[in-house]
Amino acid sequence: MSDEETKTLDRPAADRATLTTPHATARPTWLGPVLIVGIVLAALNLRPAITSLGALFEETRTGLGMSGTVAGLITSVPALCFAVFGVTAPRLSRRFGPVAVVCAGMAAVAAGLLIRPFADGAAGFLAASALSLAGIALTNVLLPVIVKRYFPDRVGTMTGLYSMALAAGTSLAAAATVPLTDALGGSWRTGLLMWACLAVVAVLLWLPIARAARRADRAAAGPGASAAVRTDAGPRVARSRTAWALACYFGLQATGAYITMGWLPQIFRDAGVSASTAGVLLAVTMVMGVPLAFVIPGLAGRMRNQGAIAVTLGVFGLTGYLGLYFAPAAGAWAWALLLGVSNCAFPLVITMIGLRAKSPAGVVKLSAFAQSTGYLISIPGPLVIGTLYQHSGGWDLPLALMAGLLVPQIALGVLAGRDRTIEDECGVRD
Repeated sequence: MSDEETKTLDRPAADRATLTTPHATARPTWLGPVLIVGIVLAALNLRPAITSLGALFEETRTGLGMSGTVAGLITSVPALCFAVFGVTAPRLSRRFGPVAVVCAGMAAVAAGLLIRPFADGAAGFLAASALSLAGIALTNVLLPVIVKRYFPDRVGTMTGLYSMALAAGTSLAAAATVPLTDALGGSWRTGLLMWACLAVVAVLLWLPIARAARRADRAAAGPGASAAVRTDAGPRVARSRTAWALACYFGLQATGAYITMGWLPQIFRDAGVSASTAGVLLAVTMVMGVPLAFVIPGLAGRMRNQGAIAVTLGVFGLTGYLGLYFAPAAGAWAWALLLGVSNCAFPLVITMIGLRAKSPAGVVKLSAFAQSTGYLISIPGPLVIGTLYQHSGGWDLPLALMAGLLVPQIALGVLAGRDRTIEDECGVRD
């Protein structure tokens, strides 16, 4: 074995991935900086379709004459779409390349947001929302792949950057939709339509990025080679314990996030907090993800084992739920802050997806598996909490369940955070 091979084997898994990534010598110099801006813009568009609707849900229900059953279905559609369409990301990435698929995903987001405010009924509204959510699902899965492929030596930093942008888009839509709607005349249709503008800007930037990336990758790969990520050559992730730990951890953290977004304001209102203050408290919870979504991935990327971060975030969540149980109104601001910190398990798990695979092919398979399986796991959560709330007549039982789910989440985070890769577990050689 040569000295160079010995040095390669001595490197951490995240560093070895850099050596296996194709060189970018054929890429134009402007592509890297513009791609960073494109990643940030894409991330900004990954949640406004959901949180803007949440802010105007009552007005939308009334305007479209939705029944309670249909309204409940719409609250479950995001996780379902993320699971169903996320599974298609590896195949589309193999055929067209991850950059082109993200560009198409942004176009789907923009189209859905442009169409749904003009829907006359619940069915049309649901179909347009599903179109946007399909684009979000593809982008959810493939942004970690693009980071691994184009910025292999900066996985933590780039993941932190787009996680911060995602959190900013989430909190901005939650906090600004109602005031902007009022300023623009008070129509819920206008309030939902304005978020299409941000998606259109993202599409306009991703079009030249997709063209340049495909041209450059073809030139670097040689005549007749595909610019896509070869996901068929990657490991069989379902055989990996780490992949299952990541998927289940993703599912439980998504469950907590959707419960928080859907029910936290109601918890505070039932405790005597005013409606306006309850909305601000939710915005505070979401805003906490902006700085921490940048800090946590950078920290996780420098650590061999990320289990300690998962434990810390879980403890913050347990403390927040216990506070809501015993003194929901008296410590409302503290509980909102603590739950905001706990919800930063999302950027942590996204970072771990990038670190637990050696190659872009491994990352695209792991990202699709973890996110699709995780979102399927998260679907029942908000519905179960709502059912428990309705039948128990209070929040004691639902809050006990929320806190209880954090215990397995912490354990799974410790397992997923171990310093190993899915290729090693599946017996795939470099």
